[in-house]
This record gives sequence, C-alpha cells and structure tokens, in this order.
Amino acid sequence: MQAYLILANGMVFKGRSLGCQGTTVGEVVFATGMVGFEETLTDPSYYGQIITQTYPLIGNYGMNRQDQESDRVWAKGYIVREACTTPSNFRSEETLDTFLKDQGIIGIEGIDTRALTRVLRESGVMNGAITTEFDPEQQQECLSRLMPAIRKYAVTGAVAAVTCTEPQCFAPTAGVAQGEEPLHIALLDLGCKNNIVRCLCKRGCRVTVLPGTTTPAELAALDPDGLMLSNGPGDPAENVEIIANIRAMLDTGIPAFGICLGHQLTALAAGAKTCKMKYGHRGANQPVTDFALERTFITSQNHGYAVLGNTLPQGVGRVSHVNANDKTCEGIEYQQWNCFTVQFHPEANGGPKDTEFLFDRFLQNVRRINRVKGGR
Repeated sequence: MQAYLILANGMVFKGRSLGCQGTTVGEVVFATGMVGFEETLTDPSYYGQIITQTYPLIGNYGMNRQDQESDRVWAKGYIVREACTTPSNFRSEETLDTFLKDQGIIGIEGIDTRALTRVLRESGVMNGAITTEFDPEQQQECLSRLMPAIRKYAVTGAVAAVTCTEPQCFAPTAGVAQGEEPLHIALLDLGCKNNIVRCLCKRGCRVTVLPGTTTPAELAALDPDGLMLSNGPGDPAENVEIIANIRAMLDTGIPAFGICLGHQLTALAAGAKTCKMKYGHRGANQPVTDFALERTFITSQNHGYAVLGNTLPQGVGRVSHVNANDKTCEGIEYQQWNCFTVQFHPEANGGPKDTEFLFDRFLQNVRRINRVKGGR
C-alpha cells in the first residue's frame, strides 16, 4: 500500500506503508546510527517524534525483546529507506514490519531519506505526518485537512507520559564482596532506558527506579546511597516541579550522576538555561571532548535541547565536556553539589561504550561519601 510523508513546509514524499495503516502526526527528526534500531525505537526519549533513519537498510538483523530499552515504542512514527523483510541473525524473533504492527506504529519506507535529512538539516526539525489516507489526485484537499493538525502539534507532558507510576526494584546481577551490603542507588525515571539499570546492577548495585514525580521527602525516606537522574524526552524547561525537586535532593549532599535530560534538568536547577537545537544530536558518532582527561570520545546521543554552558552561574559548576563539532555543552561538574552530569549516553547499548567508565566513577564517589559517613 502507498504511504505519504507530509512535512509542515508542504513537502510531500511518496513511499510504501510500513507497520500499521492510518495517519500519525509528530515532530520529524533524524538519527544517524547504522545499528541499534531496536534500541532507538524503544527509547522513551523519542516520545512524540517521528524517527528518520539515515542509514539506508534497517531491520537486517531483526527484532528481539532482549535489546529493547523499554517495553514499547514511544515514537509516533518511523521512516526508513528500505525495511529488510528477511533478517539474518540467530537472535531475531520477528521482522521490523511485524514488530511495528504489533506495537501499533505507523511507518513509511521507500522514500529518499537522504533528501529528507538534508531538508531537516537546512530547515531544522519540523512537524509532519505519515499517512496511508492520502489521495494524490486530491492533494490540495488532503493537505488542507492535515495541515492544521501538523502545524499545531507540540511535544508536551513528555516526562509524565513515559515515567513509571510505581517504584520498581532490581537486584545486583554481579557479585558483591562477602560480608558487604550492595550499594543502593535510586534512579529517577524521567524516561529511563533499561541499560542504565543494567549498568548499575552489573556493578553490584541494588537499584530502585522511582517515578519522575518523586519528592525529596520520598527520596529521603528511601535513604539511598546515591542518585541517578535518567534520560528522557521533551523540553526540559517544562518540568518546573521536577527541577525544584532535583534542586532540593541535591542540596542534601547525596552523590548524583545525571544523563541527557537528567543533565539538562540539573543545569536548570542550578540556574542555567537550555535552548532548542536546530536539528539536535541523534546517533552513535558524536565526538565529545573531556577537558580533564584531555581526550575526545565517540559517544551515542539523542537530544534536541542543549544546556547553554555560559549561563551557568559562577561558582555553581563548570562545563567539563563539549561537543567537538559544534562546541555545545556536553557535561558539567558541580561545585555546590556532589554531582556531575553528561549530555551523552555512557550506557548506550546500540552504540560506542567508550564512556561507560563514568558509572564506575559515580560509584567510586558514592563509596567515598559512604566511608566518610561511616556507612557501607
């Protein structure tokens, strides 16, 4: 069946239906990863967006549940050049098309994704719709019907939509030294990827995943050894109550580590500002310079907003990492709090693992603080 991608600027791309039929509206973005389409589709950070994969062949190693970053697809739609119908991998459980149908996701294949990406790079991300309910012989009428919904669409209430509703507990998956209690890490779920939990559990931690609305009093009652602030979707500045909660949590001196949205919300809690980027960073090939180590790492990223490093109040913290391409802020070391944050994803499963050592650094800090307090 034919399908069409319609952009807010009036451009129409003709392709073939992938996944479910119907019409979906969202913010059209592009991701440059050559692998990791399972992780991309199930990453809650893509809530409200229509994902364009720039790599031409998607689905060639199939879909499997073990590689999912959450239990469902949060994106509004999916765009690929070619969807593989005969995946070849011993772990494959189903095709991309079947998976999208199971998840109720509308997609499109067979369009020129290179041309689409160039449009988004030049004009910036924009709203759009994927539809199988479009008659090219009545194009103006169809556009008149769809354009109001496309143009007024906005990603709002994102964290509330993706966060868990009840605390969830996970046991260590790696050995803990005999006679020692595992570190207890509270993970604030702002749209958390499963691999953040895995990275902590395999380091011998007991993890409690908490709803994004958790209050400082509720966190104090849990009495964790450390706090992780997860990734997540949407405009960070929209989360006024969560920002105030994070400020109060960090004021207690708890060791903390923030990733992606967690990085942005912490910066806002410290008095800095954020901005929407023209087309964001989404892919597994973003170079990030670490000033302290004097090294540049290849990182996986997925964000459309950035912290304005020069708005960080003096004495509160310092920019510790920058993007080697566009010099945007990629990390902050805080002086007023026992906390550091990064914009990229050190836990990335479908991407480079060069910066996974940051989890070890965080846990070393947690252990140091606990020794000072006379704890574990």
